[in-house]
Amino acid sequence: MSSLQKQKNSPSIKFKMNNSTITAVATPPGRGGIGIIKISGKDALSIAESIFVKKQRKNLSEKKDKEKSFSNKGQSFKSHKLYLGNIINKETGKNIDEVLLSVMKEPNSYTKEDVVEINAHSGQIALNEILKLVIKKGARLAEPGEFTKRAFINGRIDLTQAEAVIDIINARTEKSLEIANSQIDGKLKYHITLIRDSLIKILAEIDAGIDFPDEVDEDLNKNEIKNRINNEAVKPLMELIENYKIGNVFKEGIGLVVAGKPNVGKSSLMNRMANKERVIVTSVPGTTRDVIEETININGIPAIISDTAGLHDSNDPIEVIGIKKAYEQINVSDIVLFMIDASEKLTKEDYKIQKDFKYKEMIIVINKIDLVEDNCKVEIPEKWKKIKNVKISALYGKGIDELKKMIEKAYTGDYRINIKNKTIPNLRHKTEIEKCLDKTLSAKKGMGKETPFELIAIDIKEAINSLGEIIGVSVKEEILDKIFKRFCIGK
Repeated sequence: MSSLQKQKNSPSIKFKMNNSTITAVATPPGRGGIGIIKISGKDALSIAESIFVKKQRKNLSEKKDKEKSFSNKGQSFKSHKLYLGNIINKETGKNIDEVLLSVMKEPNSYTKEDVVEINAHSGQIALNEILKLVIKKGARLAEPGEFTKRAFINGRIDLTQAEAVIDIINARTEKSLEIANSQIDGKLKYHITLIRDSLIKILAEIDAGIDFPDEVDEDLNKNEIKNRINNEAVKPLMELIENYKIGNVFKEGIGLVVAGKPNVGKSSLMNRMANKERVIVTSVPGTTRDVIEETININGIPAIISDTAGLHDSNDPIEVIGIKKAYEQINVSDIVLFMIDASEKLTKEDYKIQKDFKYKEMIIVINKIDLVEDNCKVEIPEKWKKIKNVKISALYGKGIDELKKMIEKAYTGDYRINIKNKTIPNLRHKTEIEKCLDKTLSAKKGMGKETPFELIAIDIKEAINSLGEIIGVSVKEEILDKIFKRFCIGK
């Protein structure tokens, strides 16, 4: 049997699916206007029937009351309708909450199963009471991401779209949200499927040459197939990898650390960048003892900025711990904002800090320019002049926009990032795309030599499988578990 026959005759991947009905609170904990309890599965409607009592509409004829009254049969629920009523423990007669109950019958629901959403008041006690009642009636608590996992397994979305759900939830800027929405619309799936289908067609022709060499060999144009592999697979794969490099910054963000000796204004810069009083600022050196983090937006790019303890020699055991943590944070950062004081001469601490982290991407931030004359030149060593530097006043906000532009350029290089109309994969996708590219390049090289068709077919089949891993056609269950564990319970 040829490799294409195996590919086509392979059964659709079956994942273990627990047919139990699942439930979870789908809204964040805490008080609010609305809290939602979601139920999905074959018993969702019967569970709703057993705990929900519909409000009767007043001032209607007896006939209309009878027609519109709540029935204990599942068929009485119309799909995609809202019902006003109460959640009642019918064993005790206890009224738990007045709710709006929404019903979405399979297959036209998020999971392609019967789904019921109970829109209650968002008090933790009320939500917990309803959740306990739903579980008592036969549902089980959903695992993290299980609703979306069921949507994937039931074929409503592919794996890239499922991953986009968590990206939307975690989006920290408008641009990262734009990328996630593009993915949930199926843009990445479209491009991956296009490449995969092209490789399957090429594999069919090569398999024909393997199975029927006398009839096909003369008609098989190796040079044409080589060009098709290049144009229909290699080039678009390379473009996707390039898109990852220039666009993934909007998903993952930048790690920034403000570093310097004590009392140069690190905490003031942190507060200025965060647009709030995140860190205590005093004139006493060594006020900051621990690493303090805050998420900020730098021209559409999410960044986590960390304020650290002042770096210097100290015998204070608490300061020593803070300095050690500062060094650890700097080592894992993307960019070090090395701060010096414009109103003072450089000290041995300044030189030591620069030397210790000269291997890191660095911007010298010359702070406190409000304390020096406008035309005063801040002297920095000749060997430091190759390092990007910017003059600011963290106290008054001067130079902050220039610093942000410098941070963006330091991270993205000379790229002018424009994510519009770009398909941007995540790290998992990129890993599989690179595997696919490696195999397609090997197949392309093989077509230019006397490589046996059987070996070229193996390369192409492995490339096809890598693309299948991305959209979920050939993904392993342990990969699925890893992906959906990133989700919150209730999604």
